[in-house]
Amino acid sequence: MHFFKFIASLALAVLSTVEAAPLALPTAVGAGYVPLNERTFTAEQHAEHERILKRSSLGWNDWNCKPKPGRNPLIMVHGLGSNAYENFNYMAPRFAAVGYCGYTISYGFYKSIPLLGGLNDMAVSAQELSNFVDQVLNATGASKVNIFGHSEGSIVPRYYLKYLGGATKVEKFAAMGPVVTGSALQGLVPYLTGLGLYDPIKKVIDPICLSCFQVLDNSPFLQALNAGGDTMPGVAYKFIASKADLLVTPYTSGFLRDNNPLVENVTLQDLCSVDLSGHIALCLDPIVFHSVRAFFDPTAPQTVGCLDALH
Repeated sequence: MHFFKFIASLALAVLSTVEAAPLALPTAVGAGYVPLNERTFTAEQHAEHERILKRSSLGWNDWNCKPKPGRNPLIMVHGLGSNAYENFNYMAPRFAAVGYCGYTISYGFYKSIPLLGGLNDMAVSAQELSNFVDQVLNATGASKVNIFGHSEGSIVPRYYLKYLGGATKVEKFAAMGPVVTGSALQGLVPYLTGLGLYDPIKKVIDPICLSCFQVLDNSPFLQALNAGGDTMPGVAYKFIASKADLLVTPYTSGFLRDNNPLVENVTLQDLCSVDLSGHIALCLDPIVFHSVRAFFDPTAPQTVGCLDALH
């Protein structure tokens, strides 16, 4: 979720101009600077974008794959500012290697900005996920999928499950570095709110990233999504958060609140006390892989600990 860092950096930059009126972005950004949302990308740049997204995926995104009996296709949902290949280039090959039909979706592209997904309104992104799930079900002949998300990829599927009929098509939903009630960004969100700067900064960021403020603490989007419960009946959940996550703070804001027997909230350090993977490193963590695999596959080893970092 690279744009969490972007929000924090931009907010600090704006704070340095708090006494200026009207509120403005720093001007020392280089001669000829063009804001990202106003840039025009060439056909060659878009072609390069497509080339990167379509490079070899090492056994996943195989639309001829047929799931083994009792094993659902696996859809992996990236975080904010990422894409299908960047976010899961460690996890996806590992799931393919143990026999999963795995698929990664790039969603939420906004203002024709290449490579950086997840920027659009998450309600729009959830509809893209819905279409992708149907595509996977049609291709594989399966009746249900499992979902594995990272960061924003823990929110978009919840919207899909709650509002777009996804609960009838998803059996299990795992997430790492999840966001449930929203990140306070190390206390920056309440600080900016107290200074009256939250809304002015939001107006600066919204033109290039509609979802950036949707993922923050107590956002109207998350309040509405969590109202009446943050899970759906019949779907099993496993959300893995890390005490070392400096982007989703407090880390417990990534835990589901419903009193649901199908919900498992896991603190990574309870699996391995010396595993200090943060928000991005979770995507490369073998302990996370083995824990999620155990959730999806009851025949896989169910006891996961520090030694699983070795394989």
